[in-house]
Amino acid sequence: MSHETPVRVYYEDTDMGGIVYYANYLKYIERGRSELVELLGMNQLEMRDKEGIVFVVTRVVADYLAPAKLDDRLVVHTSHRAQSAVRWVFDQEVRRGDVVLFRAEVTAVCMTLEGKPTRLPKGLRAAVH
Repeated sequence: MSHETPVRVYYEDTDMGGIVYYANYLKYIERGRSELVELLGMNQLEMRDKEGIVFVVTRVVADYLAPAKLDDRLVVHTSHRAQSAVRWVFDQEVRRGDVVLFRAEVTAVCMTLEGKPTRLPKGLRAAVH
């Protein structure tokens, strides 16, 4: 399963040259992952409050390929796979039309509120395998 999340570049997203500040791509892809989690029928607040588990990003490998600029209309493409019983890996791209501007592989780990790794929820394991 994959998902697309639209993003518009606002003035606050850019540096003095009108180019998207590099750290904002991480915010864009976070939105893409959040939308995908919701699409899978998971509510992260309920998971935290009822099950005591959260997702923690443990690794990001990113390539900045071309700049996005003020008022660009972008799309975050997010696909995912389970890497283990506790790891969830996302492949993400930020595109302007057919041009890939940014690409990342993000690893998230399912953790208890006490900070210990735990298995992905059963419903999620079924969805990502």
